[in-house]
Amino acid sequence: MSTPAANTARKPFTVIGHRGAAGHAPENTLLSIDTAIRLGAHWIEIDIQHHAGELWLMHDLTLDRTTNGRGLLRAHSAAALRRLDAGRGEHIPTLPEALDLIEQRVSVNIELKSWDGCAAAVAACLREYLADGWAPERLQVSSFHLPELWEFKQLLPEVPLGVLYCGVPLDWAGLTAELGAQSLNISAEFVDARLVADAHARGRQLNVYTVNDPAALRLLYELGVDGVFSDFPDRALAAS
Repeated sequence: MSTPAANTARKPFTVIGHRGAAGHAPENTLLSIDTAIRLGAHWIEIDIQHHAGELWLMHDLTLDRTTNGRGLLRAHSAAALRRLDAGRGEHIPTLPEALDLIEQRVSVNIELKSWDGCAAAVAACLREYLADGWAPERLQVSSFHLPELWEFKQLLPEVPLGVLYCGVPLDWAGLTAELGAQSLNISAEFVDARLVADAHARGRQLNVYTVNDPAALRLLYELGVDGVFSDFPDRALAAS
């Protein structure tokens, strides 16, 4: 991450609570989401996997790290998954449970973590919430799995997309144009002033993951990025 040439005045960046507020509560749980909202996050990022007819909030393909379960999530029935402890007595929530808790108090970034039907299932779910009054701009669907993003775009084009990328694309932020994505969401280690400038010249947002160090957060603010994903939304808010 390069140092900015000058510290110019700018608006505060968008603070995106990573997996809710994963530094304060068990990640991807209703407690974590509620904590992020109470801390003042502007957006909440959650990870979604499609299995057994449900959309589960779970980052890893396996259960071992974040629950008292073992093995692949997709090897368990829905009933078995609901019985697991995801930390502090929290259960693994579903996307509708998370959206019902949020109630448009903040915006939501939904990361597709699985494939083979995940995009279609998320599109079907969000279509119901849009019909119930959610504004499309309060949502973003993102993924590293670009074919899954493309499929989602065909099904629900009114919901903005975020391209997740680890590295720097050969055409800088041009990768977003292929999908008509609103933002490029990229690792902090690959951000520099040229990438920020290119994204903005193309009318795209540049969001950076996952940043918890106050000094790094401040540097990104000065660099002019649009948003940061952080396990500690309170630290990110203080940096701007």
